[in-house]
Amino acid sequence: MSQINPDKDDQVLGSKRGLSLPISRVRLIMKSSPEVSSINQEALFLTTKATEMFVQHLALSSFSNGQGRESKSLSYSDLANAAEEIETFQFLTDILPKKILAGDYLKSLEQVREEEEESADL
Repeated sequence: MSQINPDKDDQVLGSKRGLSLPISRVRLIMKSSPEVSSINQEALFLTTKATEMFVQHLALSSFSNGQGRESKSLSYSDLANAAEEIETFQFLTDILPKKILAGDYLKSLEQVREEEEESADL
């Protein structure tokens, strides 16, 4: 394999092994950790494959539990609902929060302030 274009080499390796994610991106993310000094090729492949399988599982679960079945599409709200409702994905709630309208947020913020003022007056 050529030394000139490692991304192309990764694409060739990935397509031979049935991967969709670019191995070079996964390697870059793994190397961004200060604890990682070197990455074994098998570990890189397995991490890439596991990531693909996790993303597929998240998408399928979100699709089947969300409103996407009717429109045959997957939306952010489907992913956020899955993160909140399905126990397996609850660790993603910080990454996939439910969207709220700015007006609704401001109203809830005002309510919190009023409650704090009332409790401070007591």
